[in-house]
Amino acid sequence: MPRKFTVSPDGSRVLFVRTGSGRDPVGRLWEYVEGEERLLADPALLVGAGAEDVPEEERLRRERARERSVGVVGFATDDAARVVAFALSGALWVVRTGDEPGAPGPAPFAVPAAGPVVDPRPSPDGRHVAYVTGRCLHVVGLEDGNDRQLARAEGPEVSYGLADFTAAESMGRSRGYWWAPDGRHLLVARVDTSPMERHYLSDPADPSRPPRMIRYPSAGTANAEVTAHLLTLDGGRTEVRWDREAYEYLVDAGWDAHGPFVAVQSRDQGVLRTLAVDPATGVTEVRHERTDPAWVELVPGTPSRTAAGALVLPEDAGGTRFLTVGGQRVTPEGLQLREVLGVEGERVLFTGSEEPTESHVWRYEPGAGCRRLSGGPGVWTGTGRGGTTVVAGLTPDGHEVRVLRDGGPEPRPSGTIASLAEEPLVAPRPIHLTLGERELRACLYFPSGHRQGTKRLPVLLDPYGGPAMQLAVRARGWTGCVSQWFAEQGFAVLVTDGRGTPGRGPLWEKAVHGDQLWPALEDQVDAVHAAGERFPDLDLGRVAIRGWSFGGFLAAAAVLHRPDVFHAAVAGAPPTDQRMYDTHWKERFLGHPDEHPENYARSSLVGSGHLLSRPLLLVHGLADDNVAVAHTLRFSAELLAAGRPHTVLPLPGATHLPADDAVNANLLRFQRDFLKGALPAPEESAAAR
Repeated sequence: MPRKFTVSPDGSRVLFVRTGSGRDPVGRLWEYVEGEERLLADPALLVGAGAEDVPEEERLRRERARERSVGVVGFATDDAARVVAFALSGALWVVRTGDEPGAPGPAPFAVPAAGPVVDPRPSPDGRHVAYVTGRCLHVVGLEDGNDRQLARAEGPEVSYGLADFTAAESMGRSRGYWWAPDGRHLLVARVDTSPMERHYLSDPADPSRPPRMIRYPSAGTANAEVTAHLLTLDGGRTEVRWDREAYEYLVDAGWDAHGPFVAVQSRDQGVLRTLAVDPATGVTEVRHERTDPAWVELVPGTPSRTAAGALVLPEDAGGTRFLTVGGQRVTPEGLQLREVLGVEGERVLFTGSEEPTESHVWRYEPGAGCRRLSGGPGVWTGTGRGGTTVVAGLTPDGHEVRVLRDGGPEPRPSGTIASLAEEPLVAPRPIHLTLGERELRACLYFPSGHRQGTKRLPVLLDPYGGPAMQLAVRARGWTGCVSQWFAEQGFAVLVTDGRGTPGRGPLWEKAVHGDQLWPALEDQVDAVHAAGERFPDLDLGRVAIRGWSFGGFLAAAAVLHRPDVFHAAVAGAPPTDQRMYDTHWKERFLGHPDEHPENYARSSLVGSGHLLSRPLLLVHGLADDNVAVAHTLRFSAELLAAGRPHTVLPLPGATHLPADDAVNANLLRFQRDFLKGALPAPEESAAAR
């Protein structure tokens, strides 16, 4: 699917990345001009078709982003979008764009670098490219080839220009440096991981390999020390100064025409400050402060500033997350701000939800108000510049990318960018539902050809059910395909987004503050009961539940605490002990474990193993550095000590999301067979009823 769009300042060109097909993982760089696509960079022609060799820092960056493709997985451009930089197998490549349509495509060229390259970014004027190598920040001139090291890592625990684990995994900040508009200064994050706990990941399938040490910030433990520095191309350096003891999280940063700025957050996440930075001294000044008794939600793309200097920020009030510009709410009540996609002049492009099952691209403009740009149901995102807006969405029929041009009262379609994704062999056929008193959004999948009233079906709940992800949406994604596949195996599959999931406003999201287990579990119970009342074909005497990550935690909790409702479960990569998960993510919902130990006890599975009375399958990747396999192993040991039979399936070499297609396919079959064997027989279910 085409993604990572960049539009040129005049709106005439769109750059994007797309793999060759649904079975080809190699990303290529493309340019769209006047309705035609042109290939700019093909990794097979530049570095060959062999296995990709990426630096360790890049491998970790991709793991945090859940990036599964190879080749060109991302790129950055100068302000004119004419100089494009990207990394391939650790080498730095540049291609110059903007030729007339129909002209021969420009030839990418390699730029000598000091070492394996991570996150290359051209300067706004296109004269230099900054990059990270060996945890040090370098800048190379494209005209003279002069390479300069601007920041040298003082030790093996220090890096410059990279996002720390917490920022990349839990805050959504994937980058660690930002160019100034003049192309002569940079704002750079320095990360020192030495205060953090040491964790060791070994490969039990290969005992000859030594364990790999990683730094991990478990809840309640020390974070990395993150500071920010202003660097000049001639070697100048000034540290950005703020109260780091009170605000230890560097949430985001940037540098626009009004100068550099940073967003910093307190450890308890109750306060988020936007600070203007003096580029000469590094002294900061508070420009805005957001507070919340639960936590201040981080909205991607904020803070930003318009050309006039007005701050673009979210504001939570009652049940609505508003978009504010210059301190004024510019969106109506009930339209939930999801993300700020970009600011051009005084225009703000953003995504928002009027209905939780959809997310659309909107544009705010002074005098014109808010206008929705994406049409039709789906989950949409986009970018825009120079009178062109690219809207990309997952719709009920698949992936779609539209190019819109300003003109008249409404933007007009000017073309589409092709998606090469394959049509699924199993086409999802969800029935969208609103269930129970809390109006839970859900999808119900039946086997193809099933006729109501002809057969009672075992029920499989297939939720995620936690923060930052929705599954019951009006869009055909891979999760819906998997749910339909399980339906084709003979289940009625129910997918429900309960309290704590996004898209329904701050009150809904923060209903899990202090308790991440019971509200989420209660919503799944209410959903299956409500669905059973509306659809008599659902056999509530045979109910199973499966999930991964938070969904795996929810599945295991279901058979532990509600065996009266759930008769079997598959729990993939479940965080069973909330104290073992990372600081920023877990303390957001449960507080500091030393101050609120009861929240962690209430929201963990450890200590409840003796309650298990239903079949449970635990699945975990042995190379998972996000939810460590220790979560499953320790919980399994507790179950064994309590004499509770269960099944454990380890996945050698697999990270948090297993990437091997054959493993994933067979894992689905394994889960199917386990659940079918674990559920009561139809006659037993009838006797129980």
